[in-house]
Amino acid sequence: MSDAYVECLVKAKTSPLAKFFKVFLMTLTVVFVLAVFVLPPLMIFGFIGAILTGGGAYFVNLYTDLEYEYLYLDKELVVDKVMAKTKRKRIATYHLDRIEILAPIRSYHLDNYKNRNAKVKDYSVGEELKPDKRFAMYYEGGEKILLNPSEEMIKIMKNVAPRKIFSD
Repeated sequence: MSDAYVECLVKAKTSPLAKFFKVFLMTLTVVFVLAVFVLPPLMIFGFIGAILTGGGAYFVNLYTDLEYEYLYLDKELVVDKVMAKTKRKRIATYHLDRIEILAPIRSYHLDNYKNRNAKVKDYSVGEELKPDKRFAMYYEGGEKILLNPSEEMIKIMKNVAPRKIFSD
């Protein structure tokens, strides 16, 4: 048996509210640092404020600058979350034997699954692009996973499970 190995990295879209909040916290940090030097009687309040807003800006940046990495190896699809290019966290592992269907999000192959109540997990870009290259995967009947896999990954997965994987 030959093992196929493919990995794909997808940058998730950052919401405008998160961008605003990040810039707002960074601006407040600068204001508090300047207040430490300009207003010596308020030095302790400026120092505490700078630490709190700086820490808040760090964590907002960490959790809003996201990338998803898909790794396919030996009938397993592993999804990792990369936060601000510094931290990596394993989100899920999906076995190809348990996948019901994987098809483009607008595919006619998914017509039988539209009325199903499934828990949606979005590990894709997070927005509809033109052309829409997102895929929907139904896993063990209870989960609908949205992905942006590469064409190479779909091709290799289709070779392993041709009746479950569709590329239209």
